Amino acid sequence: MPQLKPSPAPLRASASPRGRGKRYNLDMGFLDRIVEERIQKAQEEGVFDNLPGKGKPLKLDDDNLVPEDLKLAYKILKNSNCLPIEMELRKEIFNLRQLLNAAIDEETRRELRRELNPLLLEFNVRQRRGVAFDLPQAAG
Repeated sequence: MPQLKPSPAPLRASASPRGRGKRYNLDMGFLDRIVEERIQKAQEEGVFDNLPGKGKPLKLDDDNLVPEDLKLAYKILKNSNCLPIEMELRKEIFNLRQLLNAAIDEETRRELRRELNPLLLEFNVRQRRGVAFDLPQAAG
């Protein structure tokens, strides 16, 4: 087993920006390496070979935390591939950033930035607002 070198400062205390209390910064790289090595060793030894549910898909649609009166609505939205507005914005932002990173032509990059900036602004405004409801405004 190869020897692991600890990081130079695994646990460091520093004053918080406001001067109250202490903030600890733990270097997780060392722990990550140990965990990965143990998982790899267990795989090689066959520890995971006879686990219940092996070869079966995981059930990832657990809705235990959804209130009972909203479960049906959530299921309908999920089945129709509807996402919350914030998630749709994230998806669009991600796609535009991918296109921007791949674009070579400066004019194309400029156009993509013009599309991306309003989306970033809308996303940030929605994040600061908390829960947002898109209701039609009453005509005055």
